[in-house]
Amino acid sequence: MKSNTNSSIDLSDERLDDLYSVYPFNKFEYVISHLIATNTINLQEYLNIRNSYLERNKYLYVFEITAPRTFGETWAQRHLNEVVPELKIPSTAYDKDYSGQYDFWYEGIRIEVKASRAVKRKSGDSLIIKALSSDSMAGFDMNFQQIKPACCDVFVWIAVWRDKIRYWVLSSEEVANNKYYSIGQHRGNVGEGQLWLKDTNIDEFNEYEVGVRDILSKIIEKAQK
Repeated sequence: MKSNTNSSIDLSDERLDDLYSVYPFNKFEYVISHLIATNTINLQEYLNIRNSYLERNKYLYVFEITAPRTFGETWAQRHLNEVVPELKIPSTAYDKDYSGQYDFWYEGIRIEVKASRAVKRKSGDSLIIKALSSDSMAGFDMNFQQIKPACCDVFVWIAVWRDKIRYWVLSSEEVANNKYYSIGQHRGNVGEGQLWLKDTNIDEFNEYEVGVRDILSKIIEKAQK
């Protein structure tokens, strides 16, 4: 960014790089406040910019979750239960053999949730910097880990982009027999594997993708098959 024509205001890259930031005050807040103060943009223009950014990055906050367990279990399970409230937290009251093997229960159907985020491949940046939008042409990897087809009846996969969340519903048999399912993720863990969704193979899973309103009906359909 070049310096502002007003000599009393310095918005040069050097100045911004040297700016000491403490949340929530950072270089973006610094730039915006100066642009408004100098009437370069007005408040309504700022609000329009802000709303447009939020619309393009409505799920960017999910990439701020750095702990894999917090994302994969806490966020993903809570999110699915919010969009499909009919799903129940499993217990021995429903399944006498339950001991943590799966995530949800619905009328005898054992459901496992797996989630991943679309991030730019081969980048050493943080997750939030690597986060991709759904229309990005960049290569990405999404690894669904610790998959145990024998422990559930149906899988729900959740994939997050900066601006979009997509869902796939597969029976445990469809996962176990998928050519991209790789067994032996961890040594000694019998019956456990992983599956990579990439920009190069994601279209091959189109038949399993569902809209958010159809997740429950597809779970029931897959379980019956």
